[in-house]
Amino acid sequence: MLVAQLSSSPNPQFSRPGWVDLCGEWRFRFDDEDLGIRERWFAHPDRLDRTIQVPYPPESSLSGIDDKSYHPVAWFARTLADTRTDSAERLIVHFGAVDYHAAVWVDGIQVGEHRGGNTPFEFDVTDALDPDTNDDAHLIVVRANDDPLDAEQPRGKQDWMPEPHVIWYHRTSGIWQPVWTEVTPLTRILSARWRFDAERLLVDYEVELNRQPETGMTLRIDLEFDGELISTITATCASRVSAGQMHLGAGPRTMLPGRLLWSTDNPNLIGATLTLHDSSRQDVVQSYLGLRTIELAGRKFLINGRSVFLRFVLNQGYWPESQLAAPSPDALRREVELIKELGFNGARTHQKIEDPRFLYWADRLGLLLWGETANAFTFSERAIDRHMDEWREAVIRDRNHPSVIAWVPFNESWGVNELGKSEAQQHAVKASYHRTHTLDGTRPVIGNDGWENVIGDLFTIHDYQWDPQVLRERYSNESQLPATVASFFPGARHLVASDFETAGKPVMVTEFGGVSYAPDSEEEWFGYGKVGSQEEFAEKYQALTDALLESDLICGFCYTQLTDTEQETNGLLNADRTPKLPFERLSAITRGESA
Repeated sequence: MLVAQLSSSPNPQFSRPGWVDLCGEWRFRFDDEDLGIRERWFAHPDRLDRTIQVPYPPESSLSGIDDKSYHPVAWFARTLADTRTDSAERLIVHFGAVDYHAAVWVDGIQVGEHRGGNTPFEFDVTDALDPDTNDDAHLIVVRANDDPLDAEQPRGKQDWMPEPHVIWYHRTSGIWQPVWTEVTPLTRILSARWRFDAERLLVDYEVELNRQPETGMTLRIDLEFDGELISTITATCASRVSAGQMHLGAGPRTMLPGRLLWSTDNPNLIGATLTLHDSSRQDVVQSYLGLRTIELAGRKFLINGRSVFLRFVLNQGYWPESQLAAPSPDALRREVELIKELGFNGARTHQKIEDPRFLYWADRLGLLLWGETANAFTFSERAIDRHMDEWREAVIRDRNHPSVIAWVPFNESWGVNELGKSEAQQHAVKASYHRTHTLDGTRPVIGNDGWENVIGDLFTIHDYQWDPQVLRERYSNESQLPATVASFFPGARHLVASDFETAGKPVMVTEFGGVSYAPDSEEEWFGYGKVGSQEEFAEKYQALTDALLESDLICGFCYTQLTDTEQETNGLLNADRTPKLPFERLSAITRGESA
């Protein structure tokens, strides 16, 4: 099956055959005095006198550097092979993510820059290749500027203090997701977008090219399911964007709609092959899509027309040996498997835009996700510009994933700290909400998650109440909600701000629990509440979870959190992903099936 074959790709939803992996050993050097540009390190790799294992950040042990102190600038370099077989072809270098401001040179020529520590970028480096250099010895150099003290930069949970404190962790700087190359024709497929019309069993496609197509150029799309071709179309490319519809009953065998739908129980995926032809060459991209619908009906959250109770867990996406980078591709699959084994049907990756391979496995294995981004710590015009730019790239990257069912541009008023009373900050959140809907009108958007709801399609609440009876009473039924809104102030903030209306919206407790159980830890964490034994841990987790499972009001919850993360010892799993209770018991509690 095509979809299964994509598992090894660094970008499974948009992959070309024959991509070349650039991960592994690179030259490396910190540049604390910021001398590298002046001294032209981009043309002198010998100035980089250390080695690093990419894509692990230098703060991590897997990188081989393991230096967590302040280093605003770092340089990376390695040889680059020109794998083109024809001078008319182009060599494209892809970066999954570089935190935060990346500048890239090839053979001493700058090919581009990118700002945004969580989102991908690519450069056509063909014209920079030195014709006098051997094909396997071209030089690629990356300068990463990640100022640890820049509060206007989207940082998420990365600490600005020398050591982690409260709920912030060690930093992740520089290259932290895969780097790879692809060879393409001069005119290539730049992006593909899929949308689904459930009533008519149609797939809307929109394919963008990197330039105006040549006369006579055609685009063919083949959709396959379970090894069978279910729809195909060939269209002449008249402009950079080709759009149309494909009927899923147009293949050799009529497909029943129910068999094609994606859900957590049946995560069906349709493979897609896009082929751009001209008279002498072609560009082939492999992709996939999942067919499912999302609707909000009063207090209910509907997937494929059926009400679904969202049992989510908060996932920091952090590993002790590799920081925000996954220690291996298999670790991303295992993370999805662990979440499902714990009885959850969804995860909220917190203050991080997760690796596309994690989303691939969520699509493959059937796990619901929220798309969230890292926020800055202060409000300014510059900070909002940075937020808008990176958030736009994130939504565009991930809007084809069926596992993603909601967008969250802000969390707990981070970066908009005066949201409750500042009109400018309220406008910023509302602008981000509306822009998100412009980029993707198929999913709900939560403007600011947890408190100070100023705009959003759900009403979301963070509640770390330790007493399960109080938690039960707050969310027991519809009639209790006005009292909860009027009397509960998480983080000393109002639940609603501006003119936000709670009526007719699904209500979700998007953070709760936070039970700390760490018998082997000598460090004291402020926590949300602590227990001293395994049985106490089980009892508290069950009591808090049952209180929300019994609610007649909410559409779901998100438990804090999946794993212990540095000083935060409130995971259901230890930092090494071993469970604090047997998986079977944790799963039964999560599902409300524990006696």
